[in-house]
Amino acid sequence: MSNKATLEINGEKHEFPLIVGSENEVGIDIKALRAVTNGVTTIDPGYKNTASCESAITFLDGEEGILRYRGYAIEELAEKAGFLEVAYLLIFGELPNQSQLDKFHKDIKDESRVDEDLKKIVEAFPKSAHPMGVLASLTSALTAFNPSSVNVDSEEDMYKAIVKILGKFPVLVAWTLRKKQGLPLNYGNKNLGYVENILKMMFETPNEDYQQNDILVNALDKLLILHADHEQNCSTSTVRIVGSSHAGLFASLSSGISALWGPLHGGANQAVLEMLEAIKEDGGDTKKFMAKAKDKNDPFRLMGFGHRVYKNFDPRAKIIKVAADEVLGDLGVEDPVLDIAKGLASEALSDPYFVDRKLYPNVDFYSGIIYRGMGIPVEMFTVMFALGRLPGWIAQWREMRLKKEPIGRPRQIYTGETHRPFKSISER
Repeated sequence: MSNKATLEINGEKHEFPLIVGSENEVGIDIKALRAVTNGVTTIDPGYKNTASCESAITFLDGEEGILRYRGYAIEELAEKAGFLEVAYLLIFGELPNQSQLDKFHKDIKDESRVDEDLKKIVEAFPKSAHPMGVLASLTSALTAFNPSSVNVDSEEDMYKAIVKILGKFPVLVAWTLRKKQGLPLNYGNKNLGYVENILKMMFETPNEDYQQNDILVNALDKLLILHADHEQNCSTSTVRIVGSSHAGLFASLSSGISALWGPLHGGANQAVLEMLEAIKEDGGDTKKFMAKAKDKNDPFRLMGFGHRVYKNFDPRAKIIKVAADEVLGDLGVEDPVLDIAKGLASEALSDPYFVDRKLYPNVDFYSGIIYRGMGIPVEMFTVMFALGRLPGWIAQWREMRLKKEPIGRPRQIYTGETHRPFKSISER
């Protein structure tokens, strides 16, 4: 293959270098396009065919159903590693040894206290406030309590900022839930693991001893790993472009939370449960809704099936389906909504229409089922997604800053009015 691409515009040919990634992905380097063509640009709404950066963090092949973090298969990481190990891998590039992991966990626990004044901000929100709005606000507010900017040229400063947000973010997540439920804002226990602590902070009640459930810990650990990064999606791209202005880590993360809030992105697992509720209210006939989903003239969409990136089975869904079965089996949850979910999944996996189009249940479908089974309110589902995505956002922000990437500044093709004279108000 040639190492150049040739573009012909108005009879003039221009050559641009090709960039080949480590997995043989090919991109045309058009940095010089406007300069050599006297102002010509490309247009790619949604950037579906445009690589915004070179990144060594996550490889995704949607056609083959492959997801790897730093070269490690997601299947192997979910089976053999814990969430903190995966977070360390994503952020720093290698899996930690035991002493590195122990220090990482200790340093995170040392940063797990949040300024008490932040509680006043939490308490000022009405219970009706959406948890994602609360979480974005609290994450941004951390900047006020940690005003010094991160010196990205100092490994020590960068490390301190990373463990600080990894320590405080689960507290903010738990407080967001507890505010919604009218429970006291609490802290974790330094003797517990990272994921165990998250569950304790969320579900501990004032009038009884907290009992840890290892099946729930395992399921949440896997869910967080599966959501930890997913290449240059909407929220990750937002974190990188906001960070490219040299905005601080907390502000950049807050922007990612806001992007994740959208129903076309992180809100998908909430949309799944809302769909299941609607099916239940209609009588619970799954076959009726399967037929509606296949009818091109029916506006109904089957949420949680298929994926805009994966053209095969979502590799994350294969892993989390097992955890979903374990959680529901252990908790013995009797819930007609979850019965409908299991019925839909079973029918879709055997229906030729869905199988031929590879419309399999995706990770959003199974994560929604697990969170429902655990007793997490549907409005909190996207908050849990953000908790898992946190290390990926940090890794992407760190990579972008260390590589000294230029500020993001997309171009446009102007389609408005051409120059026209101003008319005074009496002439309009």
